[in-house]
Amino acid sequence: MSRGAPTGPDPVATLRRIAFLLERRLADGYRIKAYRGAAATLLTLDAAEVRERAAAGTLRDLPGIGAKTAALVEDCVAGRVPAYLSELEETAGPLVAGGEAYRAALRGDLHTHSDWSDGGSPLEEMAMTALELGHEYVVLTDHSPRLRVANGLSAARLTEQLAVVAAVNEHLAAGGGFRMLTGIEVDILEDGGLDQTEEMLGRLDLVVASVHSKLRMDPAPMTRRMLGAIRTPRTNVLGHCTGRLVTGGRGTRPPSDFDAQAVFAACAEHDVAVEINSRPERCDPPDELVGLALEAGCLFSIDSDAHAPGQLDFLAYGAERAERLGVPLDRIVNTWPRERLLAWANG
Repeated sequence: MSRGAPTGPDPVATLRRIAFLLERRLADGYRIKAYRGAAATLLTLDAAEVRERAAAGTLRDLPGIGAKTAALVEDCVAGRVPAYLSELEETAGPLVAGGEAYRAALRGDLHTHSDWSDGGSPLEEMAMTALELGHEYVVLTDHSPRLRVANGLSAARLTEQLAVVAAVNEHLAAGGGFRMLTGIEVDILEDGGLDQTEEMLGRLDLVVASVHSKLRMDPAPMTRRMLGAIRTPRTNVLGHCTGRLVTGGRGTRPPSDFDAQAVFAACAEHDVAVEINSRPERCDPPDELVGLALEAGCLFSIDSDAHAPGQLDFLAYGAERAERLGVPLDRIVNTWPRERLLAWANG
């Protein structure tokens, strides 16, 4: 907050931190929304009004402020670190043991989502959290129009989003060079085409191409489908290539069947990075396929596939796998400086 900020913990930062830690552990989305909603309400107020309302007990008169969030704000105004935040911090710990050097080498994240499609937070919040985590860049890759269940972006909506990203970057320009890059997670259609216009794909910094439908296709047509997308010049990253789910609220799902050697040979030939998807429920590709991609000479990207700000921390899972499986750091494209990354993506 601005004028006359309290001397204790900042209420907005406290609410955002609680939401981040809950997202990081894949907690219930309704609870997280309550904390982020309360933070958004407080951002519209002067710090003096927050103090006055805390003293008068009228914080709950504000939209989006309930009993729990009001109590947290009152603690902050009184100079106390809320017990709930302390509890979350104490139990947070590392997400996974190992991979620390690889995680430190990652300069950014190439696969993230906002509430423009099926993410849970505004793109501004995703950008700010990435900056706070020390990223040099983050690519916003909301879904393409065919994925209606995820509120995929039409060309018109994607055009609107590009303007918002430009405004966010202008606002954050004083933050030391961080930049939100423009992108999309574009559906690979059954014929191997990409679910967005060529003109729009050409306006983006980076394109992640993924299969989201008919994951149980026979191996031969699935292979042709994936090869078609990989050979498309606009494709930069092959996202979660098997589509498997190994745990989580959506249950489990077996990997798609395809000729992995042919797919990875095409990725190497066409300079398409194979994504190591860091979501714990995906852990995609399986270890043996990472090994095949290594043998084929592929590039890789380690991506969070974050659908909420706290999930940006999922990079730790992918970093641990990459280190354990012996993926060379220089073959991981998001260890590269932004200029090198963009030259590769648009080469």
